[in-house]
Amino acid sequence: MRKAGFIVLGAALTLTAGMVATAQNKGTIKIASQSPLSGPQSQLGEAIKLGVQLAVRDFGKVIVSQGFKLEYQPEDDQATPTVGTANANRLVNDPDLLAVVGHLNSGVARPASLVYDKVGLASVSPANTAVDLTERGLKTYSRICGRDDVQGPTGARYLTQDLKAKTFFVVNDKTAYGQGVADAFAGEVKKLGGTVMENTGIPSDETDFSAVLNRVAALKPDVVYYGGLYPQAGPMLKQMREKGITSIFSGADGLDSSDFETLAGKENLNGVIFTTTAVPLSQFALGKKFAADYQKAFGKPAESYSIYGYDATRVVLTGIANAIRANKGARPSRQAVAAAIRKVDLVGLTGHIQFNSKGDLLAAKYVVLKIGADGYRNAKIVKVLTVQAPGQ
Repeated sequence: MRKAGFIVLGAALTLTAGMVATAQNKGTIKIASQSPLSGPQSQLGEAIKLGVQLAVRDFGKVIVSQGFKLEYQPEDDQATPTVGTANANRLVNDPDLLAVVGHLNSGVARPASLVYDKVGLASVSPANTAVDLTERGLKTYSRICGRDDVQGPTGARYLTQDLKAKTFFVVNDKTAYGQGVADAFAGEVKKLGGTVMENTGIPSDETDFSAVLNRVAALKPDVVYYGGLYPQAGPMLKQMREKGITSIFSGADGLDSSDFETLAGKENLNGVIFTTTAVPLSQFALGKKFAADYQKAFGKPAESYSIYGYDATRVVLTGIANAIRANKGARPSRQAVAAAIRKVDLVGLTGHIQFNSKGDLLAAKYVVLKIGADGYRNAKIVKVLTVQAPGQ
């Protein structure tokens, strides 16, 4: 994969693309990000990258002030496990690289994080929600968002208890993320006495949903729940409404993108309900300022995971800085950085960030949103929950 370019920060300098500057001649420390920068999921991947870039600008001085040049390298994993893993195998061979922010997709993070772990390289994800990622005992992997075994049931409880839905048709995109959140959702529906009329999977590159939607039309469920991402969810919803299917359309954070509206058609979004681990900016004390800073820096609005990319980077930079101090100002090992990241305790823009022994947040936020006739960006927050990490 072609490198996506470098951002370099030197002592007392403002961040600009292509800038090269030295600090106190202690050498270079690099961080990288991996997210989809091309392809149908690039909107969220780019949002993560730009969030990282903004955090490097705002907090890079914690590294530079200790005598190092800081370099940021964004990588395009194309939302594809083979590409993300190939990138990871290349990245780990750079001795200056001390941490990675990423990935967006759980299915990409699963194999890539094992590559990082073999050499003690830390990765912090702003977006991975698949349960098993923090159940593998890796000391190098952490995430600053919630998990699907909480997110899926959160949606199920709202739909069954608050909206009194009784029957559900569940579809997933056969990815680690999509199947995981859909199964967690379906399991909770059954516990609550609801009926899962069907729980099926379709390939993540499918574009014609006639077969599954014909079954939906025949069964007439109260809710169609989709475990997957917006590039497929949007066209599915559009085709569903074209067939006259009026069931509630629901899903998880994979729907949390303004491109969902573009693909589905604004006229089809009214009444869509989804959960997300990416809390809207309006819920954060400094969310308005972050949105303004982001708009000023990049000329476009922040997306759902922009602020999470920002905070994940702050965690990485704090961990590296702490490891440098613990090593009396010398370059720390990757293993020392990974250990320091796991011990980070800070209040970021997204809230209190502190990890348990698995790499999960001690407490994560989950949100239920409902889209009205005025579209995705005006979605109404109907519930916000803070939940302790499972097993705490």
